[in-house]
Parts: sequence; C-alpha cells; structure tokens
Amino acid sequence: MLEARPASLGREMAHDSHQAAPHGAAADEPTGSALIGGSHADVHEGWGTLTIAAAPIGQPSDASGRLADALATSPVIAAEDTRRLRRLAAALGVRVTGRLLSYYDDVEARRAPELLATLMAGEDVLLVTDAGMPGVSDPGYRLIAGAAAAGIRVTVLPGPSAVTAALVISGLPSDRFVFEGFPPRRAGERARRFGELAAERRTLVFFESPRRLAATLAELATVFGGDRKAAVCRELTKTHEEVIRGTLASLAADLADGVLGEVTLVVDGARRAFGPVGADQASAAVAEREARGEPRKEAIGAVARELGVPKRQVYDAVVARRRSAWPEPQADPAGRPPLG
Repeated sequence: MLEARPASLGREMAHDSHQAAPHGAAADEPTGSALIGGSHADVHEGWGTLTIAAAPIGQPSDASGRLADALATSPVIAAEDTRRLRRLAAALGVRVTGRLLSYYDDVEARRAPELLATLMAGEDVLLVTDAGMPGVSDPGYRLIAGAAAAGIRVTVLPGPSAVTAALVISGLPSDRFVFEGFPPRRAGERARRFGELAAERRTLVFFESPRRLAATLAELATVFGGDRKAAVCRELTKTHEEVIRGTLASLAADLADGVLGEVTLVVDGARRAFGPVGADQASAAVAEREARGEPRKEAIGAVARELGVPKRQVYDAVVARRRSAWPEPQADPAGRPPLG
C-alpha cells in the first residue's frame, strides 16, 4: 500500500462537484479508525489508500520529490489526461509502471465506483489532474467523498495551486478569502451570483475562461462598482506569466479584446457596509437625483458607484426611507380595523 508516498497531476478546470453516490457496503467489518475529513471514520485494514496529489500548474520543476516517487510506484493512477501525465512523468525522469486510467469530467461518475472497488480490493490509487489539486474545480470530488464515506484511507500530497498563487501575487488582502471557482455561464445565474457576492468583505478568487473574461470584468464592475480593485493573473508560473492590476472598470476597458492563457481573477472585498447614517445619505442622494429627473434605477446605480457599495444596499435604503415616510396604518387598540 502507499504509505506516505505522494501523488499527483492536475489542471484546475471547470467542474461541477456533486454529491458522490455511496458505494456498496463492504462485507468486512472495519478494524481501524482514522481522522478523515475532520471527523473520525472507520477505516478498513487491508484496503488500499487513495492519495490525492497536486501537480505543477506550469513548471514541472515545481513538483515535489514525493510526487515523483508516487508516480513511479503507484499501482493504479487515475489521471485527468493520461497523455499529460506521461509528459509530466518524463519531465521528472520517472517511468510509470502502474495501471493508468483516465479520470476526467465526462467519465468521472462511471469511473469513481470502479476505483472504489479497486481500493476495496487492496490496491492503492493515486489521483491526479492536469495541474493543481484534484477536486478544486477539477475532477475528484466524487471519488474522494465516496472513499471517505466507505472507510477507505485518504491522504494528500500538497503542492501547487492557482488559487493561492494568484491570491498572494495579486497584492490584495490575503488574510481572509473566498474561492468561487468558475462563475455561472448563464446570464441570469451569473447576475444572481454576483449580486450575492457584492457585499462580501473577504477577497474573492475566481477562475475564468479567457474568452469570457472581458464580459465578466464588465459585469463585476457594474454590480460591485467600477472602483473595486482587482487583479487578472494569467499563465501563472509559465513563460508568459502576467499580473494585470487595476480597478474593475479599468481592467474591463483595457482587456475588452480578451487575453490568452489560463486566467485566475482576484477581486478585493467590499470595503464598506451601511450604517444608519450611510443609509440615510444614500437614500437622500437617490431622492435628489430623482428630483432632477433621473430614473430611480439609474440613480441607485450612480449612488452605489459613488459610495463604493453594492446597488442592493442603496435600493434597500431607498425602500426603508419610503416606508418610514408612509407608515402602515395601525390597528385600533380595541380591535377595530384601521381607517382608510
């Protein structure tokens, strides 16, 4: 069995994580216990170990010695792209002798139960993707969750990740952050997601396709406010690595024609939230613009940009002001219905 041997390969790609279907119950009773996923779970002695391995996101030399050892000794390797895996192994001077299986998005649901059965039969499995960590916007969740639920030992070989690499190189606050993966592709879902995140105070990290980057920046500038700071990190650790910093509005304008390569987008968190005074100021500013003939929707958007807060907060302030100006009729203490 793979004791503490690392494993690895992975490209952090768009991937929907769904709940893994539990594998069939095993006949053997568990004989050990280990800490898995933050809680104690029964672990079957004699079963194989699932090793989750991070692979370089650009430079093969970023791979650890443990990863090279795992590639050379693992009896079964589940790889997102078997050709990329062989190229990585060759770059590391490693000869893969184990059974090599493809494990990408379209086959994940079918292949996960097969690999669980392999683990239950006593063989170790090394899980790698094309770059980065399996399960982080990459195939792997179904297998990992299924193994943990079944009582299979799960271990990890840490390594490169575009998420943390982009976060620290962006120059934005990195003490607290949120990873959002790829934004939804459908316009309605994207608008709802961005609206929910507009008031998030932590730094936001997204993956995005270079083809959709310009539209995403423009939409974020509208929802978050054009003055929100951000950084577009492309081709991290590769020959053409580039970090483009600015506001969402300036980045949307400068990158309107799109970019090339893999992209990680880092966006500063919301800096202010309304208190009672701020809400009063916002609603008053909207009322002043409306008095000059500006439509309410446009007035709310303009005030939100000026104050650097989400439009939803300004809208709520306007609604609260209207309700306070026109209080709802109160019922008579004697129980008679309100007049009017």
